[in-house]
Amino acid sequence: MTLAQFVRKFGQVRSGGPVRVSVSDITEILGEPVRSAPPRGAPWSPIGRLSASGHMLDLEFAERTDVGRVRDHNEDFLGYAAPATLAQVRTHGWLFVLADGVGGHEKGEVASKTAVESIVAGFHKAKDGESHSAVLQRLVQRANTSVFEAAVTGGRSSAGMATTIVACALRYDRLSVAHVGDSRCYLIRNGKAAQITRDHTVAGEQVRLGLITAQEAADGETNHILSRSLGTELIANVDTNDHQVFPGDVLLLCSDGLHGPVEASEMAAICGHGQDLQVAAEKLVALANERGGGDNISVQLIRIRGVERVGMYRGRPYKLY
Repeated sequence: MTLAQFVRKFGQVRSGGPVRVSVSDITEILGEPVRSAPPRGAPWSPIGRLSASGHMLDLEFAERTDVGRVRDHNEDFLGYAAPATLAQVRTHGWLFVLADGVGGHEKGEVASKTAVESIVAGFHKAKDGESHSAVLQRLVQRANTSVFEAAVTGGRSSAGMATTIVACALRYDRLSVAHVGDSRCYLIRNGKAAQITRDHTVAGEQVRLGLITAQEAADGETNHILSRSLGTELIANVDTNDHQVFPGDVLLLCSDGLHGPVEASEMAAICGHGQDLQVAAEKLVALANERGGGDNISVQLIRIRGVERVGMYRGRPYKLY
């Protein structure tokens, strides 16, 4: 299998030394293709560099997932899709996706794995140049259908199977985010971390309606009860938003096992100032474990090294000089 075929099929690599991917000279990869889910109880932490020559989008990333100190298995699942050719840097760009399964009896990990694999596979098949917002909205809905059908066909043992999802697609100098549930995406810029997703929890909805304060939500018993998730309904209510990114920005995707015990300011401090992303991911997971490790802990870190500045006219990009 050629590298291009490998990236199109899997979009993922394993840990075991740095993985450097240069799209401009077709990719060179170190390691063997595997799925993102770690062995039960084992940590998972690949790191990579994805780059293109000239003034194209250039980024590096690392990801880490850990079972924590309380759970006996990991229901989080991570994935990404990288362009296999130089042309796909502009036609498709990059995708990163993280899911936190719920349902117990190992069905949560089935839900998260099903959702991530569905989105990664669909991203590779997206039309050239299609709007990332439209792509993510469609792929998350398709993933919802896959999880919903798996729950229905799985019988009584699969009842209640569901997952959160947060997905980020990058192309040119633009970021599109889609999410359902309480897995988050932060944009870290100039030493500050801004949450660019909103938690779909009962407490979160009460805060937005002005019924309780943010502090009451954080201290309350409903702060982890989801108001939305993938797989519980035939149609998912998906939030999407778009942002411009700049060199030096860091995107942080995480499950609630990280953002529960670790403050946004701590995330910014650990990931800022050019910190090695693999080291940062390890520090974040270690900090969450030090504070109890009561849930599975997963994080994806993406640093923007360079962008291709574009404007948009009638939905089509044009180069800015």
